[in-house]
Order: sequence, then structure tokens, then C-alpha cells
Amino acid sequence: MALEIERKFLVEELPAELPIESKVEIAQGYLSTGASQVCLRRQDDATLLTAKRGHGLVRDEVEVSLAPDAFEELWALTEGQRLEKTRLITSVDGGTAHIDLYKGPLAGLVVVEVEFDDTEAAHAFSPPPWFSRELSGDGRYSNQRLAIEGLPA
Repeated sequence: MALEIERKFLVEELPAELPIESKVEIAQGYLSTGASQVCLRRQDDATLLTAKRGHGLVRDEVEVSLAPDAFEELWALTEGQRLEKTRLITSVDGGTAHIDLYKGPLAGLVVVEVEFDDTEAAHAFSPPPWFSRELSGDGRYSNQRLAIEGLPA
């Protein structure tokens, strides 16, 4: 089991000259929610099942590949608990930043998650000026809650 160590921020405006290393289209649906969650994710052509436990800065995470037919069979069970987004990947302050541009009912929401190797690096990270309010501890902006409840009021 791997640890996911990340900080999450709201983005009000992306810098015009931000170097983007890659771009991926993501559709994500939840099979199980709560403190432990299980979701299906289609990232371009990859089909994955991801389980996470915990919330905040550090969480347990397991991700496994699914055969496309198994993914499609399970996908039907995520009805009403889905989201779509475009993920842009760039580097910031030595880390990897995932910028999520949400679609559909969440259109207009842009967040950035920065992944770290350890908690010391996460705490030492100084966000660049284009990062807005930190959302790391705000459960209203978890993908799980966004998929089920929509945008926070």
C-alpha cells in the first residue's frame, strides 16, 4: 500500500505562460464513499480502480488496473457519483502539480494538487503566487464530495 502525500489549492487564474508537461482526460465515479473510498477512473485509455483511506495531507492509496470490460460493468454502479476533468501536469518548486479543470456541473472550478515524497517536503512547500486558498483540509473540495454533492455553497 502506498501513501499519498499532497496539498491542494484553489486556482483563480492560471498563468498564461505555464509550461504544461502533459494533459489527460479523466472520468471518475465512486463505488464506495466515506473515510474509505473506492472509485473507478478512466484516464485517457487506462481503466483503474483506486481505493483510498483517510483524509487531509496523508492518505493510504492502492491503485490497480482493470480490464476495460470489467471497468464498464462496474461503471454503471457509479451513476450519480461521477465527475469529469482535464488534468494538466506541470512542475512547481521541485514537485509535480496536477491542475484539474472540472467539466459539466463543476465547470469553472480549477484546483491544483502537489504531490510530495514525505510530509517534511509537504510542510516546507511554498506555493507560487498563482495558487489561491489552500483546500487540503477542506473536505467540501474532495473529489468524492464534488462528485456527489457538487460545488460547495
